[in-house]
Amino acid sequence: MQVKNFTPHPVNIIRGETSTTFISEGVARVETVTTPCASIAGIKTIKTKFLAPAGLPDQKEGVFLIVSQIVKSACKNRSDLLVPAEIVRDGNGVILGCRSLSR
Repeated sequence: MQVKNFTPHPVNIIRGETSTTFISEGVARVETVTTPCASIAGIKTIKTKFLAPAGLPDQKEGVFLIVSQIVKSACKNRSDLLVPAEIVRDGNGVILGCRSLSR
C-alpha cells in the first residue's frame, strides 16, 4: 500500500512519540464558480457552485491519496481518498498534525 499527499502542505501523522510526514506530491482542488447574491446587512454574499476536481490522479490499485474534505466530498465514487482526522493542535491552536486519516 502507498499513501500520497495531494494537499498543498505536508501532512504530519502523529502516533504517540513518533510521527510520519507526507510531503505534497501535487494539489487536487475542486474548481468553483461563484455568482453574486443579494447583500445581507451591507455584506456582499455569493453562491458557490462546485465543479469537477482538478489535479486528482486516476484511481490506482494499492495507492491512497490524502486530499481535502471538499475534494473527497466531490468524489463520492472513489474509495482511495483519505482526509486528515483527529487534528492535533498546540496550546495556541496551531495545527501540528493529525492522529488518523478518515476514509
